[in-house]
Amino acid sequence: MEREPPSRFDPSALAASRRGGGAEASEVVARLRRAGHEAHLAGGAVRDLLLGREPGDFDVATSARPEEVALLFPKTVPVGVAFGTIAVVGEKETVQVTTFRTDGRYVDARHPESVAFGDARGDALRRDFTVNGLFGDPESGEVLDFVEGLADLRARRIRAIGEPLERFREDALRIVRLPRFAAELDFGLDPATEEAARASAPLLTRISAERLRDEIVKVLTSPAPGRGLRLLDRLGILPVLLSEVAAMKGVAQPPQFHPEGDVFEHTCLVLDHLEPRTVVLALAALLHDVGKPPTYREAERIRFDGHAKLGGEMAARILRRLRFSNRQVEAVARLVADHLRMPDVPKMREGRRRLFLRRPDFEDLLALHRADCLGCHGDLDVHRGVSEARARLREEELRPPRLLTGADLLALGYRPGPRMGEMLRALEVAQLEGEVPDREAALAWVRAAYPLKGTEGGGR
Repeated sequence: MEREPPSRFDPSALAASRRGGGAEASEVVARLRRAGHEAHLAGGAVRDLLLGREPGDFDVATSARPEEVALLFPKTVPVGVAFGTIAVVGEKETVQVTTFRTDGRYVDARHPESVAFGDARGDALRRDFTVNGLFGDPESGEVLDFVEGLADLRARRIRAIGEPLERFREDALRIVRLPRFAAELDFGLDPATEEAARASAPLLTRISAERLRDEIVKVLTSPAPGRGLRLLDRLGILPVLLSEVAAMKGVAQPPQFHPEGDVFEHTCLVLDHLEPRTVVLALAALLHDVGKPPTYREAERIRFDGHAKLGGEMAARILRRLRFSNRQVEAVARLVADHLRMPDVPKMREGRRRLFLRRPDFEDLLALHRADCLGCHGDLDVHRGVSEARARLREEELRPPRLLTGADLLALGYRPGPRMGEMLRALEVAQLEGEVPDREAALAWVRAAYPLKGTEGGGR
């Protein structure tokens, strides 16, 4: 049974926090107070300290105006002066310092058309959820609560501050932050907040792809990503952001291989079993079966012919739409397209198997395969066999010294071009097979496998 959150936090936890950020934030508050300003720790850091969690970052709320904050600290960055925010750069951590404010009318589901500097109570009332609207004293650990956030922490509940519909219309990204916090903290949803989020989901079309991308990643890499994905569906968010994932709902699978149920439920379970939960792996787990709905057919049993290849193509389109980097798009698409290849490894010829086992993303592919198995039948025999085969091979057996280069092929009379790369790759496979032990054998192998045409190397 989990301990009920206290009404104050232990100030010593700040000094022990990650990268020294807590100590930096405490010093920022202390310096502001010495200068005669009101200042508190704010938001998620206070929530996490009360829950006994390591805060991800530290924010400070203060009565000091941005220009006053800038004068008090040797190094600051004006990250959002119009909204009262200055970044104070410390030796180990950067602390966001924001002047107490109230917001005017929101016009674009993100930005207020005006802000007015005010007091701590008004600042708390403009925030998103009650558990994020708490202020804390880093010296005493006492908590200032204007929004009944402590009661919601004890009830393990995410509730919007004030009128939920108004909070979501102000910043529609809060609609996605709701299931993200619920998954991250393992909290339930306040019914009125949930209803308002569901009604407001269409507003997400007004939010930039980059902001949506970042929140989706936080859901997928949270401690309970399967629950987060189910909440995205329950709140009507999936059809708006990830219609291809929403299409997995109700798509049946062969029960002998997938006793867990439809493709969507399988995907939730795969996310939960994923280790490690990196961004690339989490995205690959989310999208590994995205090609199943469009390839569904029934023959002697349910089949999804070609779903992995199609899934890789779909994954690339989805991730580009969400503005992921080219490196992430390519890495995820490759994992999705190849996620069914692991059972083929024992049947591969030795050279091809070694090439496969040394691919740069092999560990990610193996982790995805493991989660895929645990998300359905639970049989890890193939995973164990491939892991053991990889462990038995020394590095020099996977990556022996190259016997020939492109310069060697040019010297033999072959023309430069894509075919030369194919020749070198084929030679490498023969080398890994043990057919070509040395340079002389490699030269003979190339001449035999790729006879020179009459016009090739004509001037030599």
